[in-house]
Amino acid sequence: MEEENKDKGFVIKDRRIFDEKGDVREDKGKEEKTERNRPEETDLLAPTFSNFILSLSTTAMYHFGDFPDPMTGERKVNLKGARHTIDILAMLKEKTEGNLDESEKSLLEGLLFELRMRYVKEASGQK
Repeated sequence: MEEENKDKGFVIKDRRIFDEKGDVREDKGKEEKTERNRPEETDLLAPTFSNFILSLSTTAMYHFGDFPDPMTGERKVNLKGARHTIDILAMLKEKTEGNLDESEKSLLEGLLFELRMRYVKEASGQK
C-alpha cells in the first residue's frame, strides 16, 4: 500500500497502538508509546527573557483570580502570591539593569506598572 501511494506524493501509515481487539499491536513497542506522551517541541515558546517575564506576569494574573484553578475550576484571589510575583519581577528589573535591550526593558517596565496598579486596586477592594 505504501508503494502505491508514494507515486501520488503521500504515505499512509497506521500509527494506532491498539489492534481491533484492544490489544497492543506487536509492531508497536514501548518506545513509541512514550513518544506519544512527550510534548512537541513546537508547543513550547522559545526560552527568551521576554517570554520568561510574560510567564511570571501570567502567574501574577492567576493569583489575582483571572484564571481558574485547572484542578477545581475555581477562581481564587491570592494577593500575597501576586505581590510575591510582582516582587520577583522588580528584582529581575534591578538585577538586569543595563543588560536588556529596549523592547525587553519596555516590556518589563510596562508589566510592572500594570501589575502594581492592579495590586493596589485589588488590595483596596475596588473592582
